[in-house]
Amino acid sequence: MTTATGTYTPKPGAAPLLRMIAAQAALETRMLLRNGEQLLLTVVIPTLLLVLFSSVHVVDTGAGRAVDFLAPGVLALAVMSTAFTGQAIATGFERRYGVLKRLASSPLPRWGLMTAKTASVLVTEILQVILLTVIALALGWSPHGNPLAVLLLLVLGTAAFSGLGLLMAGTLRAEATLAAANLVFLLLLVGGGVIVPLNRFGGAQDVLGLLPISALSDGLRDVLRDGTGTPWADLGVLAVWAVVGLGAAGRFFRWE
Repeated sequence: MTTATGTYTPKPGAAPLLRMIAAQAALETRMLLRNGEQLLLTVVIPTLLLVLFSSVHVVDTGAGRAVDFLAPGVLALAVMSTAFTGQAIATGFERRYGVLKRLASSPLPRWGLMTAKTASVLVTEILQVILLTVIALALGWSPHGNPLAVLLLLVLGTAAFSGLGLLMAGTLRAEATLAAANLVFLLLLVGGGVIVPLNRFGGAQDVLGLLPISALSDGLRDVLRDGTGTPWADLGVLAVWAVVGLGAAGRFFRWE
């Protein structure tokens, strides 16, 4: 019996780019969902706020059922918690511990890494939206409006908050990012029209309305509660924040 032998030539090289991005996105998503602090921000807090303020009359949300006002705002909060707060904190500490520096030297290009992080954020947001929508429907929410307008608002909101989160993570120290991201989250939760209507803030209403969280929550509310057409003004505000945030992040982000 003879055994055939052959010559095997190794063929080193990186995997296809799309496969590398998909693998990195899957890893980023698993890490995000396993992090207790991130789950608190992305799932627990929005869910508790929706259930508590829909069930107990604490804040005057105007005419109609409280859940119809709160559900769009909580969806906007979920986007902010993932795309801004969670991403800023995670990326800031990855930068501090040298993870980003090592990844930047891998075959995966830097823009591919950012694409993977964005994909991870989008996957997490999809899970958030599904969960919060089911809970809101159980509480009596009856949304209506153009789904494409809702999708456009969510995408632009994600872009705006991602840019701001990456800008913060790429310019501040990790500890400063942790403190600042959580502080901004709390301030925008209170003053961004999520739980408390903006008209309760008097003369500051117009200024607060220019914040990305206000534009996202008001735009979602206009479509899902009031059934209006495409909220171009809110989309315009989000687009400006997205361009400024992503542009500044791309220019000033430091990998070390």
